[in-house]
Amino acid sequence: MSAPLMRRRTLLAAVAATAAGVALPTAAHAKRRPRVKTGPISVVYVEVNSESMTNVAKYTLAEGGAQVFDIAVIFAANINYNGTDAYLHFNENVQNVLDNVATQVRPLQQKGIKVLLSVLGNHQGAGFANFPSQQAADAFAQELADAVTTYGLDGIDFDDEYAGYGNNGTGQPNDFSFVYLVSALRQKLPNKLITLYDIGPASGSLTYNGVSIANTFDYAWNPYYGTWSVPSGPSSKSRLSPAAVSFTATGSSTAARLAQRTVNERYGVFLTYNLTAANTASYISAFTNKLYGSSALYNP
Repeated sequence: MSAPLMRRRTLLAAVAATAAGVALPTAAHAKRRPRVKTGPISVVYVEVNSESMTNVAKYTLAEGGAQVFDIAVIFAANINYNGTDAYLHFNENVQNVLDNVATQVRPLQQKGIKVLLSVLGNHQGAGFANFPSQQAADAFAQELADAVTTYGLDGIDFDDEYAGYGNNGTGQPNDFSFVYLVSALRQKLPNKLITLYDIGPASGSLTYNGVSIANTFDYAWNPYYGTWSVPSGPSSKSRLSPAAVSFTATGSSTAARLAQRTVNERYGVFLTYNLTAANTASYISAFTNKLYGSSALYNP
């Protein structure tokens, strides 16, 4: 939505509220709006099989009070296979998050944190890179779009791991599937985020028949924790994370070094994985001091 249109709708809503006798937000309410920070956006994956999405909102910057994390990713839904078609599957833990978005997702969104649903393979042969036709890719894109709409999420993250291409009589990766899938999803979700975990056959097939989906992704990131590697995807450095760190497998000194390099080389995203319930403010401060010039606070 354009800024002028957004301002116009806001003004019309205010006029309507006044006419209806509804009290408009006070200055105190205005202070509750998400605080902003300057620097790369921070992304965090949460393994919901064992951890709660609510942990994401517990970290703020000591200077200014902004949330540390800008995007939280529910990890993960699956692309499954029923013997004929690929379909979107939620295990019981992902389903629990989605059934309880009021307590697991909305509190994050109210603080300005975007919440995405990650989707990855499940060893059944179905993947983003082996749809047999454009129609099949479109059908799966519709399932993804329906999930985002139904649960009020902010987008989809693609992770082409563990597909088991060829299992159960499925096809091998082809050149057109991922282009068809992402193109269809963008048409269905024009104002939502679509992100790429740069791994697997799908990430190597971003162009087909003269059509490139590289810049269709809002963001893309390096999938190898503790390393620096510029990912495939958008052409702008502001939309890429060459840095990737794991809270449980990457040392804080490495996290600090990768954060500093992110700033030095002017990349716009910093990826983290596997946030747990433990108070990790000290670890987080190692990279927020480099990214934002501020330590992090834990707010249980």
